[in-house]
Amino acid sequence: MRVWIKNPLAILANGAEGGIVVSDRKIVELVPQGRQPTDEINQVFDASCHVVIPGLINTHHHFFQTLTRAHPETINKELFPWLKALYPMWARHVTPDAFRVATRLALTELLMSGCTCASDHQYLFPDGLEDAMDIQADEASRLGFRMILNRGSMNLSEKNGGLPPDSIVQDEDTVLADCERVLSRYHDPSDGAMLQVALAPCAPFTVTKRLMVDTVGIAERYDCRLHTHLAESHDEDEYCLANFGCRPLDYLQECGWLTDRAWLAHGIHFNDDEIVRLGRHGVGICHCPTSNMVLASGQCRTKELEAAGSPIGLGVDGSASNDSSNLMEGLRHALMINRITYDAASVTHFDVYRWASQGSARCLGRSDLGEIAIGKQADMAFYTLDELRFSGAGDPLAALILCGAHQADRVMVGGQWLVEDGDPVGIDVAQLRHDHGEAAKAFLTAI
Repeated sequence: MRVWIKNPLAILANGAEGGIVVSDRKIVELVPQGRQPTDEINQVFDASCHVVIPGLINTHHHFFQTLTRAHPETINKELFPWLKALYPMWARHVTPDAFRVATRLALTELLMSGCTCASDHQYLFPDGLEDAMDIQADEASRLGFRMILNRGSMNLSEKNGGLPPDSIVQDEDTVLADCERVLSRYHDPSDGAMLQVALAPCAPFTVTKRLMVDTVGIAERYDCRLHTHLAESHDEDEYCLANFGCRPLDYLQECGWLTDRAWLAHGIHFNDDEIVRLGRHGVGICHCPTSNMVLASGQCRTKELEAAGSPIGLGVDGSASNDSSNLMEGLRHALMINRITYDAASVTHFDVYRWASQGSARCLGRSDLGEIAIGKQADMAFYTLDELRFSGAGDPLAALILCGAHQADRVMVGGQWLVEDGDPVGIDVAQLRHDHGEAAKAFLTAI
């Protein structure tokens, strides 16, 4: 089946003004303006009302946190007190059923925003949730969504000087054994993979140094990516100085994590020397603009990091700090906060699109994603400009960000339509909203 996506209103690709041809899950031809595809076409989709961009790639999230959005105990706190308020609730009420519906809702919400691939940092494993990775793999596969499963971990609890309570950490042997199990079962390194696995110890204040070091060895054996939080807050700086005698990046280097296999969430509080070191080693940075603003964590130095050689991707972060799983909304926030950090001329909508597509793909080690180009996976998001917010907009690509697009009209993953006319295929959104809302009530009655 060769499908011609014909004559888009606008498209984020050079030489594709006449559309693109999709076949066997990939983009096989770019059609110049006024031209026809070179080979026979089986189906035509008229995209003349659509702005077409590469499928957005979310490089950092915590799906389970959709259950505690805008929670009364957390809405006006910064990172450490915010975590301390939430950890006990998560420990008691993130059951397998609640986790499943949280995963389903986060995936659906991301998809409807135009996201086609997501990396979820799942580090919470209270008793009964040992199969969290299997639940996520199942939900992503049912939806047809492309996903990187992050087998996260926490093994440093309050009694040993860490931040989380004892009830939600696992011992190192349990963590490492399950990392290998999940990698063996789900990690697909091939081009076009729908499921891959990354190893993701949570943060310096929740895991031991031995776990950080041993994780690197497993990642090298299985050729998978490494992920963790780093340099998110000044509290983290103080914790590392007090407990390790060094700054967070120095600690990361001692653990063997300065490698292009790794990407880091937030990466806010790096100094000039640290930025040079990160770029030299090709360490990726996931910029989480919405969460950084909500928690007042600070402003990521995206331009300096990218200039130094670090791939910059975008992430929505957890839905208890972002309070939304909408990556298109995150692009608008990235544009605004980076213009405050730099200036209007230095940060354009094209920069933000690059971070959310090519940059995110580089963070995840996915050379098959992130562009509308021949040979890439046919992952794309399609938006219409028929809402009042777009009336008068002169540049369709700029308008998606500047005028605040938040929902895609159509989304394609691997050549398959997963959103049609704004609705996710095969998902009863009203039922999902009801089921998720019921699961979330447990977290409010716990106050």
